[in-house]
Amino acid sequence: MTLTDRQQAILDFLRDHIAAEGRPPTLAEIAQAFGFRQARSAQDHLQALAAKGVIELVPGARGIRLLDEDGEPLAASAGPAGFGGGTAANAPQLLTLPLLGRVAAGRPIDPQADYEGQMLLDRALFFPQPDYLLRVKGDSMVDDGIFDGDLIAVRRTPDADNNQIVVARIDGEVTVKRLKRGKGRVLLMPRNPNYAPIEVPEQADFAIEGLYCGLVRRG
Repeated sequence: MTLTDRQQAILDFLRDHIAAEGRPPTLAEIAQAFGFRQARSAQDHLQALAAKGVIELVPGARGIRLLDEDGEPLAASAGPAGFGGGTAANAPQLLTLPLLGRVAAGRPIDPQADYEGQMLLDRALFFPQPDYLLRVKGDSMVDDGIFDGDLIAVRRTPDADNNQIVVARIDGEVTVKRLKRGKGRVLLMPRNPNYAPIEVPEQADFAIEGLYCGLVRRG
């Protein structure tokens, strides 16, 4: 399969790095070598190479395997302690997360029904460890740096502390807001002055679906 010039350059860099160091590079090393501002850009290029069948991405330290023309791993690209002798102390831990699309109103988030695919991302981007990615619709959280079209990482949990960003369901509608509890009230607080807080009525069908752990922004 034909590679773009940039993809070929990155593949050559992977080969050279493995030959010189005995292990694949980290996302940060790839980003530095090619002048990417963020490690996520390097990850996007690796995913493109994986889609074309020239590398394989797997969870674990320095999780990159070079593949031969038959799609088999090259022996030089693998080794003990993950790949090429890398250690978890200085290498990214890759995390595979399901990507969910726009969640239909009227029901809880369902990873089976809303599944769009998956992404392989650096675990260090998130805290705590998330369970899935959810596509953001709207601009009510812009002051927290969350914009329309962003993918937010969510940890599935029914509980959250005061002032944490949550994914909540209220009367069938799913929203991303800051949780505020006090004086017998539950408020879902936007982070955009153009939106008013949502007060959750006592009789409402309300549930916390998950806790915000970080985001992925596609360029």
